[in-house]
Amino acid sequence: MFYVIHQLIFEKEGVYLHTNAKRSNQDTTIPGFIRIVERPAMEWSPVEEDVRNAPAVFYTKKVGEEETKFDPGYEPDWAVISTVKQERRQEHPPVREKGQWGSFSLPLSELYSLRRARFSLGRNFLVLTTRGGDPLPPLHFQRGGARELLKAMQRYIRLAPSPMDGRLFLAYPHDSGALSQSFDELHLFDDTSADLVSRFIQDPYATTFGGFSKVTNFFRGALPHTHQESPFTDEEPGFELITCGAELGPRPQVKRGKPLDNWDQFLDPEGRVTDPQKVKELVFRGGIVPSLRREVWKFLLGFYPWNSTTKEREDILRVKTDEYFRMKVQWKSVSEEQEMRNSLFRGYRSLIERDVNRTDRHNSFFSGNENPGLALLHDVLMTYCMYNFDLGYVQGMSDLLSPLLFVTQNEVESFWCLTGFMDLVHQNFEESQEAMKQQLLQLSVLLRALDPELCDYLDSQDSGSLCFCFRWLLIWFKREFSFEDILSLWEVLWTRLPCENFHLLMASSILESQKEELIGSNHDFNSILKHINELTMKLDLQSILCGAEAIYLQLTHCKELPLKVQEVLGLRVPCSSSEESPDSEPKETDTLLAQSEARGASSCQPFNGQTPQRTPPTYP
Repeated sequence: MFYVIHQLIFEKEGVYLHTNAKRSNQDTTIPGFIRIVERPAMEWSPVEEDVRNAPAVFYTKKVGEEETKFDPGYEPDWAVISTVKQERRQEHPPVREKGQWGSFSLPLSELYSLRRARFSLGRNFLVLTTRGGDPLPPLHFQRGGARELLKAMQRYIRLAPSPMDGRLFLAYPHDSGALSQSFDELHLFDDTSADLVSRFIQDPYATTFGGFSKVTNFFRGALPHTHQESPFTDEEPGFELITCGAELGPRPQVKRGKPLDNWDQFLDPEGRVTDPQKVKELVFRGGIVPSLRREVWKFLLGFYPWNSTTKEREDILRVKTDEYFRMKVQWKSVSEEQEMRNSLFRGYRSLIERDVNRTDRHNSFFSGNENPGLALLHDVLMTYCMYNFDLGYVQGMSDLLSPLLFVTQNEVESFWCLTGFMDLVHQNFEESQEAMKQQLLQLSVLLRALDPELCDYLDSQDSGSLCFCFRWLLIWFKREFSFEDILSLWEVLWTRLPCENFHLLMASSILESQKEELIGSNHDFNSILKHINELTMKLDLQSILCGAEAIYLQLTHCKELPLKVQEVLGLRVPCSSSEESPDSEPKETDTLLAQSEARGASSCQPFNGQTPQRTPPTYP
């Protein structure tokens, strides 16, 4: 028997392995040595041991532990993610235990990333993640030496800062660039022989979810870096900690208002809406009473212009009715022979028929067999395919239409309200999914500014991509709240107040409300998905709305809000943007700000920056 002795490149004593960094009531640290050996590999061993050839460590399932399975509560393609993450184990020997943890060795070729983190105990840590996605126990450099460790590691690998996260650094071999990994190598779709377009049409979510987190991770590593910085440039011992760059003040208390219940007071003698801004403010503050929804929704969704007279609206309705039935006749007149030669049209019809039969069947308007509501739902969706054949029908559109049809009780009006709604969210349904990726990244930006500890925890459980929020953003929480709550929520979101991304603040409010459960119960990847899925129909809409508004006020009152957060909130136009979104209305937010200041919102601070900014809005 003989042992292979590798040349020692670096060694440091006083590096503590923290076995439970997320539980502040337990202080379980193990002192030890950390080394870099010429293999090359990084090794750690307790002070009681001096073992140079420790086995490679990857988290392994406990003996007898069963795979996590759960019922999503809906059809499989409507689960937040249709399958839970499978363990990605390599054939490495398990950790050799000494008490709870023993020595470990990590080949540097297996290092995917390192993160500088600070947990609730107040200590700073270095968290390493393998290419298999497994985070190792956090390491605390009590006596310094981290910079020297990184210098030794950089003899064999390159550490590149993530463009999206100042705490995260990605590891690459010296002979490969950030863009060396192609999309083919990412294996975004397991069945490479299948036609992507047809798969997306049949089931966009199951197709997208499987590779979405990989796309996010790819872009984090592949985006060009305009400034390469050393991972550890601060003076020790506090080098690991990076703040979000903003000191958030206290979060204000917010209360909801009364719903809009008097429509006639806003109409002049000819029927024009005299103060659209005030109407939107009232709707944002408290929604609309059910008896007025049918009329007001048509203004919020652009079917009627705010400045149109009663006579002009009659003319608009007549023209739009003729246009709708012309499009309906087009698809109605397609013969069976023609349809057999048009696979795309045939696919749209098949998807619509399937989805119509399972959309809001608990609602009396759509329940039972041979229900006329189902026929209307089918016909409106088929006509939308003729209206926008490039997009056609994508699963989820039936969920957007059903509340519109329920409120308007009219085929033509529901169709044109749907087109207005789709003008706001159509990018969510495009095949590229770029809009969804962008929204998840924006949500990550918000959450990191609000709660870095929660972000760190989600990252440590391989959930930092927030892909479990995909369904929330795709159809604006349609499956998360009751049908009646959705009517109230959507009319609030349609006002586009206080910013166009208020739905992202809603998501942030939900995630923050679940922080104690997620961290306190030490949820892993699978149980995070399970927990988020089980929130369906358990959330209180009014408290979430208040929380989202309070978050907005807290952020906009911040003295030095990060530029990325300003962009998400619409307070700053991105430098690459040549013009504002047509839906953006600075006057609305300015008016709200003045009204809020009149109520004594004295905590607002001016921004310190040279880039053009809008005045941070608040509310009456």
